[in-house]
Amino acid sequence: QHSCFSFRKLWAFTGPGFLMSIAYLDPGNIESDLQSGAVAGFKLLWVLLLATIIGLLLQRLAARLGVVTGLHLAEVCHRQYQKVPRIILWLMVELAIIGSDMQEVIGSAIAINLLSTSLTMVLFPLTGLRKLEAFFGLLITIMALTFGYEYITVKPNQQKLLQGLFIPYCKDCGTPQLEQAVGIVGAVIMPHNMYLHSALVKSRQVNRSDKREVREANKYFFIESCIALFVSFIINIFVVTVFAQAFFNKTNADVHQVCANFSSPHSSLFPNNNETLEVDIYKGVSVPGGHGLGSAPGPCLVSQGGHSSVTQGGHSPVTLPGGFLNLRWSRFARVLLTRSIAVTPTLFVAIFQDVEHLTGMNDFLNVLMSLQV
Repeated sequence: QHSCFSFRKLWAFTGPGFLMSIAYLDPGNIESDLQSGAVAGFKLLWVLLLATIIGLLLQRLAARLGVVTGLHLAEVCHRQYQKVPRIILWLMVELAIIGSDMQEVIGSAIAINLLSTSLTMVLFPLTGLRKLEAFFGLLITIMALTFGYEYITVKPNQQKLLQGLFIPYCKDCGTPQLEQAVGIVGAVIMPHNMYLHSALVKSRQVNRSDKREVREANKYFFIESCIALFVSFIINIFVVTVFAQAFFNKTNADVHQVCANFSSPHSSLFPNNNETLEVDIYKGVSVPGGHGLGSAPGPCLVSQGGHSSVTQGGHSPVTLPGGFLNLRWSRFARVLLTRSIAVTPTLFVAIFQDVEHLTGMNDFLNVLMSLQV
């Protein structure tokens, strides 16, 4: 006998969706949320909503592909495409991963965070995927609670929030707002995350000769993905509204005064003039007193988001060469190769750019993600 719904079965299938949803909460998303709130206020929340819905549909297709075929997306590409388009696809996704890694090390110790990720990728499989999924579930819970605290502290305008969320219109918007709208799509829908999700669902044993069992697996994976992306969407809403309330239509002098009132050592980041405020993650975590992410959990959250998302993102490049190129290397060799591809350009950028300028690259990288999608 089979019931229409079982919490026990949902729990058995819970994990891949939450592991996938970390990509919706990385520093690239936080930067996009921050810029969206600071540049457009609440006006682009509807773009975030639509991008999340489209992302959910794409993740559902990726999960169904893995469940039905028993192959992840890169393996299907190897089976279906000729060599040249297959290699082009692989290089495009690797480019997206490099851009994603550059974003994910922001707010963290750049070299240590990326290099330790390779070790994490090797050690976690020894403890089991379920423990990894539980670990990321804990991180998401912490992020939801702490960003929710920031949201309650700032007390954003609820009417403007609802208008921005459900009215697809952007009054008096120009090029900066359009750039942020495109960046939101790239920050939310990451190409390599679809490859990852199609691989993660293979961790559950499904009898693919039994159509009922396949349908059941697809149903519970979809329910789990809905829950995971709803949580990530709420967290992103928290961040956008916090920065919309704190920074929209503000000048450098306004924020400089806030820093001075709290005796912040970062007042010099904001010149005491009447020019329109330009803010990024580095500046956002420096503003104290419930006016940004400068309260106690803020910097830790950005660093935690960076480390967790780069660890999560490390799974995607591990599966890609084996799928696109049909490599039969050991897991350690694939980790070493793929992480080296992503780490090398990121370290060069980190060496020749300080963190203040590095955070400003996120707008460009989010647009790059949109083009990759």
